[in-house]
Amino acid sequence: MPILIARSISKSYTDTQKRVEVLKGVDFEVAQGESVAIVGPSGAGKSTLLHVLGGLDTPDQGQVILAGADVYKMNDVDRSRIRSREVGFVFQFYHLFPELTALENVFFPMMVVTGGMRQMNDVRIRAKVALEQVGLSGRLDHKPNQLSGGEQQRVAIARAMINEPRILLCDEPTGNLDSKTGEAIIETLMALHQGEERTIIIVTHDEAIAKRCSRTVYIKDGVLE
Repeated sequence: MPILIARSISKSYTDTQKRVEVLKGVDFEVAQGESVAIVGPSGAGKSTLLHVLGGLDTPDQGQVILAGADVYKMNDVDRSRIRSREVGFVFQFYHLFPELTALENVFFPMMVVTGGMRQMNDVRIRAKVALEQVGLSGRLDHKPNQLSGGEQQRVAIARAMINEPRILLCDEPTGNLDSKTGEAIIETLMALHQGEERTIIIVTHDEAIAKRCSRTVYIKDGVLE
C-alpha cells in the first residue's frame, strides 16, 4: 500500500482575470520509504503539486490519500492534524522567526498544539534531539542572524522533523544556497531518509540532486511525463 496516492489532480488559478491551469489530471504514487525527485522547469507546477500532496493547497479536482486517509474529504481541523503528524515540510526559504533562537524556532510550532509545562518540556527535549540529528547541537541558543544559510536550513529541517513524520516534502531545499552548502543539506536529508526509512519527496530543477533519489518524475506544463 503506497503511503501517498494522488489521483487525477487538477489545479488552476486566476491571474489578471485569466485562468491558468497549473496541474492537469496528475496521477502519482509514492511507496513507504521511497525517495522521489520531482523535476521540471520554473512554472511547471512542481511546487503546487507538492503543496497539494501535503494538504496545504486544495485541488480543483482529484483525490489525495495520505497514510490511508482521504485528505480533502476531511474538515480543516482533521486535515491539519494528519498533516502535522505525518508530514514535515522543508522550503527554499527557511521561514524562521528572527527573534527566536534555533531551539525556539524548532519547538515553537508545537506550542500551538501542546499545553502544560510537562508537555512543553517534552517538546523542548524533542527539539534538542532534532537539532542534534542535523548537526547543530552547538547552535541551540543562536538566532537566525547568527547562523549561516546552511545552518538556517538545518534548523528548518529539524523543525520539520520534530513530530517524526513519515514523509518529508522538500521544495527546492538548496535553491537559496551555494553548491557546497547545498550538497551538505542534501546529505543531511538523505541521511534522515536512509537511517529511518523515511519517505522523502524533493522538488528540484537540479538533475544532480535528482540522481540522489531512488526515482525521478518529470513535470512539464502541469503534466507528469
